[in-house]
Amino acid sequence: MSHNRRLCGYGPAVDLDGVRTFLAVADAGRITEAADELALTQQAVSKRIAALERDLGTRLFVRTARGVRLTDDGRTFLPHAHDLLRVARAATTALRPERRALRVDVLGRRLAPADLLRDFHRAHPDAELDVVTLPDADAAVAAVRSGAVDTSFRAVAAPGRLLPDEVAAVRVFDEPLQLLVGPAHPLAGAAAVTPARLAGHRVWIPSGGGDTEWAAYYAGLAAAFGIVLDTTGPDFGFETMADALAASAEVATFVGERSRLLWPAGHDLRRVPVRDPTPVYPHSLLWRRDDPHPDVARLRAHLGRLPAPGGEGTWVPPWTLSPSRPQGPVENEVIVRWTGPKLR
Repeated sequence: MSHNRRLCGYGPAVDLDGVRTFLAVADAGRITEAADELALTQQAVSKRIAALERDLGTRLFVRTARGVRLTDDGRTFLPHAHDLLRVARAATTALRPERRALRVDVLGRRLAPADLLRDFHRAHPDAELDVVTLPDADAAVAAVRSGAVDTSFRAVAAPGRLLPDEVAAVRVFDEPLQLLVGPAHPLAGAAAVTPARLAGHRVWIPSGGGDTEWAAYYAGLAAAFGIVLDTTGPDFGFETMADALAASAEVATFVGERSRLLWPAGHDLRRVPVRDPTPVYPHSLLWRRDDPHPDVARLRAHLGRLPAPGGEGTWVPPWTLSPSRPQGPVENEVIVRWTGPKLR
């Protein structure tokens, strides 16, 4: 194994890939979720953990009915694992950090954060970007914390979650929601609708988003305005949803104003603005405080020039990160502390 992937001293050599895998498993609590986050097979994750345990001469995890949990030695090693990766990042990026692409997580490539990132790249064509999509805020926070990604666009702070001290966040963009309906829907011809007018209407969010920040957002929206949130059925993607909307006089869904969605011309789907108040999805940028990549600062500065979020006449859930930020485009930093125990 090459030396640039191992830290060696007077103790055992430690494989940094194994350390990253250890942290992913510790955060997820499951081999399967860690494998998804790292884009590896479960077998590869298990082999990395086994090799790290051999290097250290101790067991780091024990299997349970719900996944895995840290042993006493694993809990002892956890803060040192974070320190190892922090030292490795500092060593490799201190020389020429600009040689490495800025790795950015977005919730989806058709959604507003990806569009904001395209705007940044148009303004800074010399910036090399590596765009990834992680499944939820937990995975995104863990990836930022471990250095697997430099920045992430997420809604924070979702209920029952913890943002570590070393991860900073700032709310950068409030995206207005629109109602998407087919031509036979009773609201298809409306110039705009109020959230109160949607009370009792069926809004379809297939599978409900599971335990994600955007599922929490929609649940809060439905509760606040008496909207019937239909979470039935698997999520087969937007194309299947567009077919269902076009064929129904009852089904509707929410989309972001900047979402780039295409459907067959014959579907004749309609985007209807929602106003008085306007529900907005609160996109925040997350980054690690000690990340030395120069494009982190450039991205923050670029986003700092967007209209300030939290405008009058908008609605967000009460758990959403406050939009308050200094006037400077780079110094707009807010530390968020979530209250839940899931992330360590």
